[in-house]
Amino acid sequence: MSIQLDGSAGAGLSTTPPDLRRATRLLAAVLIPVGPAAVAVLRYVLPYETNDSTAGAVAAIRAHPGTQSAVVWLGLVAILTLVPGVIWIGRLTRRRAPRLTAVALVLLVPGYLSLSLLVGTDAALYFAAEHGLSPRVMGQMYDGLHPILAVGAALFVLGHVLGTILLGLALWHSRTVPAWAAVVVIAAQPIHFVAAVIVGSHTLDLVGWGLNAVGFAVAAAAVLRTRDDDWDLGPVPRS
Repeated sequence: MSIQLDGSAGAGLSTTPPDLRRATRLLAAVLIPVGPAAVAVLRYVLPYETNDSTAGAVAAIRAHPGTQSAVVWLGLVAILTLVPGVIWIGRLTRRRAPRLTAVALVLLVPGYLSLSLLVGTDAALYFAAEHGLSPRVMGQMYDGLHPILAVGAALFVLGHVLGTILLGLALWHSRTVPAWAAVVVIAAQPIHFVAAVIVGSHTLDLVGWGLNAVGFAVAAAAVLRTRDDDWDLGPVPRS
């Protein structure tokens, strides 16, 4: 005896995967502002200045190990949230500003990933201070890490300053957020650069990265308002 199966026999077995687009947008909206907000607090409490000498940075870390611990944890939060955050913002802007979005993400993603080198150095110096290593040994550690630290810092500075400006321009040209929010994103990192490199003001640095967080929060609200079909393709039925 033989049993013949035609195409209709399996039709009822087709299943459609769950549609997670709304959940993805909700996750994106929650996480997008977290990264810049974490860096804003990090830069405000950082116990040393960006342009400090090795001896100055080591002395500041030894004097404020608790603050240095907070810097490391805030850095970890930033590392985990900054890259997905800007990729999600890129979904808002890619249709109406594709070139600006593409160049911005090419700069931002490696720039933000290189932040792990800087946070790793902060973590190593915190560990050294907590375990009683001498200032001389800590200085040798810091100087020994300087070549890779310099590369990471260059990638981070170039990537996140220029990349954020371009992402702000993409937000402006795509009209996905109010014009003032796009201007806030454009202005945020130049303010940070002046604060960190030129004047050495932690308060101004807080303002710069805080503006970045505000602009990203407005973009996050735009993500929530985006229709599922504009956000991503729907699930494809499986048979």
